[in-house]
Amino acid sequence: MKSFAPIAIAVAALALLQALTADSPYFTYLALLVGVNVVLAVSLNIVNGLTGQFSIGHAGFMAVGAYTSAFLSLWLHEYHVSALPESVGNQLFFVVSLLAGGGMAALFGFVVGLPSLRLKGDYLAIVTLGFGEIILVVVRNTPALGGALGLSGTPQHTTFFAVWFTVFLVVLFSRRLLASGHGRSLVAIREDEVAAEAMGVDTTGYKVRAFVISSFFAGVAGALFAHFQSIITPGDSFSFVKSMEVVVMVVAGGLGSTTGAVVAAMFLTLLPEGMRAVFQVVGGDNATLSQSIDQLRKPLFGLLLVVLMLTRPQGLFGTHELWDLFKKKRSVAP
Repeated sequence: MKSFAPIAIAVAALALLQALTADSPYFTYLALLVGVNVVLAVSLNIVNGLTGQFSIGHAGFMAVGAYTSAFLSLWLHEYHVSALPESVGNQLFFVVSLLAGGGMAALFGFVVGLPSLRLKGDYLAIVTLGFGEIILVVVRNTPALGGALGLSGTPQHTTFFAVWFTVFLVVLFSRRLLASGHGRSLVAIREDEVAAEAMGVDTTGYKVRAFVISSFFAGVAGALFAHFQSIITPGDSFSFVKSMEVVVMVVAGGLGSTTGAVVAAMFLTLLPEGMRAVFQVVGGDNATLSQSIDQLRKPLFGLLLVVLMLTRPQGLFGTHELWDLFKKKRSVAP
């Protein structure tokens, strides 16, 4: 019961928040966008942070999940479960499409990771970069997936509850993974792979499993994204730039810190909206507002990363978590 208590509390709190924000579409849109990026950052942190590998093709696995789930949803949309109300049947199909998107991304993660994770150095980064570009080329040249124009008409089933419950699950999974024997093996590989292998750790097996888990959650994030955008295109949403944005979130938060990945993902996702608010106060007109923000966003991300690496190279949290601070305070309390 103690293990299920956090889940029950999260379900009740998220259901209440969804009811309170039902009349705020702009807030809901931002919350969905932030939640998807948090899932991407925390899932990539399992590979780049906990295991010490370097993947720069996370958007490719996101694309696999997005297109798989969207294609399946479009096919299932023509059917209904006679024994259930239509709304319940739609949510059931939505869950099936999420799991299918995550499962397909995990399968691709296994296919990509099994040969490349046996190698040393930067080979994984090169392989994942190539994988991401291959996915984009395949999508652009596949009429069944919409080609360069994108896949449209995906049912908009993603809700505030669905996204942030997924955030809760991936954060909970990451925390419990780190506290388990598997997590300690991943940390050992990160600190010294040769020493870990000498102590009997199956380094290749653990790295492949971490990569598959990370790919699964990236696929789920892509599926959530596809079901609130309604139309997905092989452009900025799944490009190399998107992969690098997620890498920046992980590095800025601190490699190995789940809390850092969450905070950095939230800050960097909301930063353009903050810039837009500043521009409106200064007096920027609507015609040039979005274009100015798009032009400044990427250089500003780069500048923030340079400043952070110079002032705090270990990231905001380093390898620590927010709950570690409460443990220290509790231990010194009289």
